[in-house]
Amino acid sequence: MASRTLTATLVVALGLFQTATAGAEEIGPPEQPDLRIGFIKLTDMAPLAVAWEQGFFMDEGLFVELEAQANWKVLLDRVITGELDGAHMLAGQPLGATIGYGTQADVITAFSMDLNGNGITVSNDVWEQMEEYIPQNGDGQPEHPISAAALKPVVEAQRDTGQPFKMGMVFPVSTHNYELRYWLAAGGLNPGYYAPHKGDTSGTLQADVQLSVTPPPQMPATLEADTIQGYCVGEPWNQQAVFKGIGVPVITDFEIWPNNPEKVFGVTQSWAEKNPNTHLHLLRALIRAAHWLDENNNANREEAVKILARPNYVGADEEVIANSMTGTFEYEKGDVRQVPDFNVFFRYFATYPYPSDAIWYLSQMRRWGQIAEPKPDDWYMDIAKQVYRADIYEKAAKSLIADGTLPASAFPDFDAENFTRPHQGELIDGVAFDPKQPNAYIDSFEIGLKGKETL
Repeated sequence: MASRTLTATLVVALGLFQTATAGAEEIGPPEQPDLRIGFIKLTDMAPLAVAWEQGFFMDEGLFVELEAQANWKVLLDRVITGELDGAHMLAGQPLGATIGYGTQADVITAFSMDLNGNGITVSNDVWEQMEEYIPQNGDGQPEHPISAAALKPVVEAQRDTGQPFKMGMVFPVSTHNYELRYWLAAGGLNPGYYAPHKGDTSGTLQADVQLSVTPPPQMPATLEADTIQGYCVGEPWNQQAVFKGIGVPVITDFEIWPNNPEKVFGVTQSWAEKNPNTHLHLLRALIRAAHWLDENNNANREEAVKILARPNYVGADEEVIANSMTGTFEYEKGDVRQVPDFNVFFRYFATYPYPSDAIWYLSQMRRWGQIAEPKPDDWYMDIAKQVYRADIYEKAAKSLIADGTLPASAFPDFDAENFTRPHQGELIDGVAFDPKQPNAYIDSFEIGLKGKETL
């Protein structure tokens, strides 16, 4: 990285930003060109790695140091304290911080890093017990998507022995937590409730399946040790279970909710206010990186796999990372299926921070008790607008259009409302998500808090 830092220094010194065209000049030079950015070792940190390796940060006059973090809590805490200037975050983290679930802080996002990318894996033993409840397709393979109804008898049989059924997820406000809960509840299993106002943040109240936090890279080892019997995590840690022969991914999040929002790039509101130009230059670089990852029908994915396999990024075997990044997904060993949209970084306007994304996460926080009291619909709208900053994204995108880097067709119509994320399929239980009526949506579930219910 040293040679690029030197080059970028010369660029700044001479004032020769490659972005200094009509659109970018309106942004102005970055107030803080030296940046430290955090990430977790997952394939969906790819826009950060690509922005560095392809020189997009350098093009914007930014000297970026990318730092892997131990877990999501450490990452968030370091952004809040200013040790990190920004980070690859779970989409629910800026929301959770803003509403005060866990650490309270004003954290915002103006960039959605990707769609999809997660899976749910169970141990070999659990899979063997589930198989008799899963119908087969014409080729004699399990028919997908697999419902958690196939897991229910396994959980009930174990409960009869007096042993709880345990599964892992990566953080209480993670997509993984909510997707795993959604899948379990759709199959008739209660994943448990939180009661923060009573001091219980375990999330296991009334649970049929007990969920606990495990950092993503540790998921396979924790499964192998039989500490948990399944987990929901991002790649490459589902494919790693297949590679090691210790577990079977039963469903991807694309099958739970096609083109669901996954990670975001987060910064504190105070940092964004202090460094508006720096923030916009960062966004320009990240948008270009996301475009590079998806352009020409994923033509750059093999190169991206090689980048991500390096130990300073994800550090998993290229074969494992490629299983999902190149448009396939392996369930049982040898059961490889085409999932071209398993990882989406740019198409379908993936990078735009739609308010509907925020509202879905908030609805699940309320459903499972992390938001202890009922809130009016307007509250959900206000939090979404406060945290998911489409206005900042639009400035960066318009500058890329103005200087000819990307065409206007690459982005949503900025004169339209742009409230609900387009190109999304139906959720696995068939319950329609209406982000403009969050309370009605919450009340439509059989399992979960609704109305004025509290614990």
